Amino acid sequence: MKLSHPFSVAAITGVIAAIASIFFHAGAQAKTSDRAAEPAYATAVFAGGCFWCVESDFDKLGGVIETISGYTGGTTVNPTYKTHSKQGHLEAVKVVYDPALVTYDELVDYFIHHIDPTDAGGQFCDRGHSYTTAIFVSSPQERAVVESQFAAIRASNVLPGDLVTAIREPAPFYAAEGYHQDYYLKNATRYNFYRKSCGRDRRVREVWAGEGNS
Repeated sequence: MKLSHPFSVAAITGVIAAIASIFFHAGAQAKTSDRAAEPAYATAVFAGGCFWCVESDFDKLGGVIETISGYTGGTTVNPTYKTHSKQGHLEAVKVVYDPALVTYDELVDYFIHHIDPTDAGGQFCDRGHSYTTAIFVSSPQERAVVESQFAAIRASNVLPGDLVTAIREPAPFYAAEGYHQDYYLKNATRYNFYRKSCGRDRRVREVWAGEGNS
């Protein structure tokens, strides 16, 4: 049907525009709601010796979304497994976590209880600077959390030696080669043999044995 009356055309045009506006705003609100619903994940970086083991340990902790093995703290960019130790980098793990499920304080406590924080020369059978322990803090609040926990541990005298794990400023983090990611899952037999022969779990139990008696 041909619409000849100008008012009719304008009215219909207005209705169409109003409907389009409703759909546009509804879509925009939906997108805003989707963005608001997206979880706000946070990251933390820990160096605890062999990154295969640190990654494996953190993957068992509720609230951890992802773990990435890598290198950090050195003097060069894009280090590799062959070069990182000569360039001052530490083996480390970036932990992506949901603060609504696990707090930074809990991450630090979990980490420190899965390493030997009294060893200044490496960790377990792995020796050298690249295997030393450190927590890389990215804010004054994170530093305060770590310092508070360290102070409490030192005051408790539960450790068989001085707590030497370093508290360091954030540094560029470089993901390790693909074959290092989830190594404990991809190469379970080799990983389990390495972890047991390196004495990691046995030594951790020894180091923290005093806590059960305090």
